[in-house]
Amino acid sequence: MLAIENLHTYYGEAHILQGVSLRIAEGEIATIIGRNGAGKTTLLRSIMGIVRPARGKIVFKGADIAGLPPERVSRRGIAWVPEERRVFTNLTVTENLRLGMLGAGRPAAQADLDEVFSYFPRLKERARHAGRHLSGGEQQMLVIARALVARPSVMLVDEPTEGLSPIVVQAMSDVLRRINAEGTTVLLVEQTLEVALALARTVYVMDQGRLQFSGTPEELRRDPSIQERFLTV
Repeated sequence: MLAIENLHTYYGEAHILQGVSLRIAEGEIATIIGRNGAGKTTLLRSIMGIVRPARGKIVFKGADIAGLPPERVSRRGIAWVPEERRVFTNLTVTENLRLGMLGAGRPAAQADLDEVFSYFPRLKERARHAGRHLSGGEQQMLVIARALVARPSVMLVDEPTEGLSPIVVQAMSDVLRRINAEGTTVLLVEQTLEVALALARTVYVMDQGRLQFSGTPEELRRDPSIQERFLTV
């Protein structure tokens, strides 16, 4: 469904992604792990069109989308869940969700809201509350829900468990599994190794802008040298 081929991305003169290539199969959860500064978020931003790659291909459903602006990427069926959350704090939960639909070029429908509230009953309880009154966990639920109402084929999810309590982390993991089981492909950046390995079918390890490992969670667990070289602080 999604193929990255020899992708190079810069911030100014800093060469962040250095020839990254990977493939995400339809219907899977793939995770990208690595130390801070490895290039994980830059890869998601490059796919989404937030950062323009210098060269390389991003092939989605057979078409090269590298360099397209984010709104066109979104309308092709890719949704973005940013690490920074970026909730509209002056808007209610429902208004944030309706913006998610409109941003993807879909009419705002109550059926879509009802469906996403089935994933996040807490958001239904807080539907009329402004974003600024939500807890950190509730805001994270909202940004995932806002992506989900666009009915994407692929969700790019950046650090969804950062700073959350273990109970909320488990709830987020369960929701991502359900989203995937119901047909959405997920590319996940995740710092917590055990969360990443528990969710993924395929794991990619990044370091200094390059992929250093790709394989199954079981293969990574059997290779402590990779964990020691690229994942320990």
